Amino acid sequence: MPKILITNDDSYEAKGLEVLYKAMREIGDPIVVAPAHPKSACSKSLTITKPLMFKKIKENFYKLEDGTPNDCVYLALNEFFKNKLPDLVVSGINHGANMGEDVNYSGTVGGATEGAIHGIKSIAFSQVLKSYDNPPSKIDWEKTKEIVKDIALKVLENKITLPHRKLLNVNIPNTKKIKGYQFTKLAYRIYGNEAHKHINPRGEEYYWLGLHPLNFKEEKGTDFWAVKNGYISITPITLDITDYKLLEQLKMKSEK
Repeated sequence: MPKILITNDDSYEAKGLEVLYKAMREIGDPIVVAPAHPKSACSKSLTITKPLMFKKIKENFYKLEDGTPNDCVYLALNEFFKNKLPDLVVSGINHGANMGEDVNYSGTVGGATEGAIHGIKSIAFSQVLKSYDNPPSKIDWEKTKEIVKDIALKVLENKITLPHRKLLNVNIPNTKKIKGYQFTKLAYRIYGNEAHKHINPRGEEYYWLGLHPLNFKEEKGTDFWAVKNGYISITPITLDITDYKLLEQLKMKSEK
């Protein structure tokens, strides 16, 4: 049975984590190490300013007090996989989309990235909550479970080839009828800069960062386009973020 490490950024109590754990139990031998509290948008952060502590919830299921998804993977590899690395790291299932440049903020993608850093096949799973049906449909978690199980199996069996230090970012649409899979690139996210300023009872100013609507440039072949049109988006991501095209242009200009 393949050994599978599971984490997320919505905390150990999240519904998506429960679904992912059930899916992985049907194809392998999973262990869960998840943050004790929600850590959305923590990106790839590691905690280096204070100690961290595992708390056992049940057999092969742990929460990490005040840890990030990257902390969870990093410490789980050190504690539970000293002799042999897991065959797969899966992160999620996130409650909401992780598409376009949002992958740079995402704790879900961050957890999978930590697995890829260590040379382990890794997948980030996200369930889109906003439906493109009208009216919006409820989440069919059983259908989502079968999707993540199928993709994880394809990766384990090399039916989807995942080279060294690469990972997959998967977004599952919230639609009544899913048309299939599409391999995609990241879309161009249109961001705002929304923050709400308030005054607390002591007269001190504080801010809440606002949520942004899922606005993207409409472009076929992107993760957003696939999800909007009823397809599961699978985007390969590399850890090397060098812009090689620009690098060559800069070299050519410097040589003139």
